[in-house]
Amino acid sequence: MTLIKSISGIRGTIGGSIGDNLTPIDAVKFASAYGTFIKNNNPKKDKIKIIIGRDARISGKMISSLVANTLVGLGIDVVDLGLSTTPTVEVAVPLEKADGGIILTASHNPKQWNALKLLNEKGEFLNGEDGAKILEIAESDNLTFAEVDDLGTYKKNKKYLKKHIKEVLKLDLVDVKAIKKANFKVVVDGVNSTGGIFIPALLKKLNVECVELYCEPNGEFPHNPEPLKENLTDIAGLVVKEKADLGIVVDPDVDRLALISEDGSMFGEEYTLVACADYVLGRLGGGNTVSNLSSSRALRDVTEKHGGTYTASAVGEVNVVIKMKETNTVIGGEGNGGIIYPASHYGRDSLVGVALFLSHLAHKKMSCKELRDSYPSYFMSKNKIQLTPQINVDEILEKMASTYKNEDVNTIDGVKIDFADEWIHLRKSNTEPIIRIYTEAKSQQKADDLAVRFIKEIEEIIK
Repeated sequence: MTLIKSISGIRGTIGGSIGDNLTPIDAVKFASAYGTFIKNNNPKKDKIKIIIGRDARISGKMISSLVANTLVGLGIDVVDLGLSTTPTVEVAVPLEKADGGIILTASHNPKQWNALKLLNEKGEFLNGEDGAKILEIAESDNLTFAEVDDLGTYKKNKKYLKKHIKEVLKLDLVDVKAIKKANFKVVVDGVNSTGGIFIPALLKKLNVECVELYCEPNGEFPHNPEPLKENLTDIAGLVVKEKADLGIVVDPDVDRLALISEDGSMFGEEYTLVACADYVLGRLGGGNTVSNLSSSRALRDVTEKHGGTYTASAVGEVNVVIKMKETNTVIGGEGNGGIIYPASHYGRDSLVGVALFLSHLAHKKMSCKELRDSYPSYFMSKNKIQLTPQINVDEILEKMASTYKNEDVNTIDGVKIDFADEWIHLRKSNTEPIIRIYTEAKSQQKADDLAVRFIKEIEEIIK
């Protein structure tokens, strides 16, 4: 079964059986539930407006047509941005004074996947309560469509490439003049999706020389689209060959940003946020930050260096955003390369991340590798334990929390145990019987050893 229903939307593989995969019927069903939810939230409005946009997946045009026409059938006006990015749709919703938005993307998943990601009227992901209501509507089939005279309208808006870039460039801390003066040369891997359109267009406005790699938005991903080290050998080699200052990699919907140093080494997804936070906090004279529990301790170190307070949230963008608002955070995000900069909007945005990072690099007047080496060095290990469905994962996590109760233990999302020089985060999956195990330490060996130690302890509990 590859249809996953969650509070933030629905995703699955294209084709197959209804209810088991993301078939046309399922796309219509969940678009109908979302549109009905938005209408129910705005009972006094004559017309509802929803923004949609998609990445370059092969199935994108089909799914987009199904979703758009379903919303029109509900009496909702649709503004279609076409080939777009997740952050672009997030920016467009409030600018267009819309009532919601749908991004058609499965993010870093392979090409056979697609998804409906759902936004509220602020252009932010729905919270758990709202997501649950939509799932309830979808299962109830309590849907009423518009009569012919009340059908919604459909129009395309292709101006948001320029509008999004304009919004990024007018941010106070994006130093356009300094970036232009630096004469950067950059290699961009757009994984043949919309990052191949948007990132080069942004760099052109900044007078950055751009060498394009896999920037044809045809949806044929040339490698696993998740921007991890093992998937980025081509761009690492090209950065060195082109004698570029750095490499920029985004996932298919452009909300995750990974960087390559000039010698072809990974700057590290975890350190994208660290570097951008260092720049923002330095320019503002301090401030608070937030990332999720599975993100690097380096963000805490940088935040405290600038006199600010770091707070950890539960995993998930919506949880990060909630915590950011609670703590009046100036920058936050997730360790997977997701930059959330409230001065722009409350969503992960690689365009904002690129502009802030290049501003930082221009001001520092050092190479990408030198900048990376200036930060505290931590190493992560990511593992999982496969369980049988009969095993009670909650009991295992409770046992681990009790065993290490004299350490710094956080249980807002699974169990995170902070030791003096390392930490481990244990989380149960919402979709399969596994425990995810994240560790971080001051060497790769120590991170790996910590993971092995806890895997053995959990296996003993299971016995």
